[in-house]
Amino acid sequence: MQYDYVPISQRGQLKWPDGKRVALILTFNLETWDLIKDTDAPYYAGGPAVLPDTLPGNIPDYPNFTWREYGQRVGIWRLYDLFDELGIKASCTTNAVTFERRNAMVQACLDRGWELITHNYEQGELLTNFAKDEAKEREVISRSIEMFEQHVGRRPKGWLSSSLRGTLNTPKILAEEGYKFYCDIMNDDQPFMIRTEAGPIVSVPYSNEINDFTIITRRGHTTDEYRDILIEELNQLYKEGETQARIMNIGLHPHVTGRAYRIRAIREFVEYAKTLPGVWWATREEIADWYLTQQESHIPGQI
Repeated sequence: MQYDYVPISQRGQLKWPDGKRVALILTFNLETWDLIKDTDAPYYAGGPAVLPDTLPGNIPDYPNFTWREYGQRVGIWRLYDLFDELGIKASCTTNAVTFERRNAMVQACLDRGWELITHNYEQGELLTNFAKDEAKEREVISRSIEMFEQHVGRRPKGWLSSSLRGTLNTPKILAEEGYKFYCDIMNDDQPFMIRTEAGPIVSVPYSNEINDFTIITRRGHTTDEYRDILIEELNQLYKEGETQARIMNIGLHPHVTGRAYRIRAIREFVEYAKTLPGVWWATREEIADWYLTQQESHIPGQI
């Protein structure tokens, strides 16, 4: 995997359709964790625990498991209802096992005609576990694709690794499998091309900074502060987007933002964003497709 260092000040102008300034993506992460792992090692379930002192994988950790499960049983439905009320769409990511264990979550996305991208097989099985075993990494990706095809009826176009823990081999494997875009590389406010031995793939950056886990769970911000951080980020990107188009991705986890006392932050942020005519309510695939028509003038010779 290779990509060029090109400062944003040295790029050609990138424009979104109809002169929009900011492509705004709100991501629902439809994640599923194992309750038990066959290991004595601490089980990393794809994010910080709500209670410390992580247990070995072969001992049920009910406080942390059921904290996350709240999002599957309640929080995600609060978010779906809110987005239906506001008339906007989310871009959903899903672990493959969600299709089998928590299918209603994924079906609700598909029923709405929203974007769905692959997000590993199970949330606690990180690709970096296989950083030195390319064959095993390929097998995890292949199983994820197979489950997606079985339940969606087509091959996936985009990939986000669990906890963004991809390897040096991940973009190459994805390109070989026909993927169009990859979301793990979080170093930019614009798309760019990643070179692999199997051909190029578009980087459509996710964000671990503008993410409810980071803002709320890791840093302890209040509901009002969460809303204000999102608005502040959008305002600055919107200003910059007058001359150079920008992306803003907001990562949402149903067991975090889906809590009753936090949902207001997203409601008030979205209501504000809808007042800005230069916001493009885009999917990642729409962004990737548009960028493929623009990239040669944006960063010439980058492939």
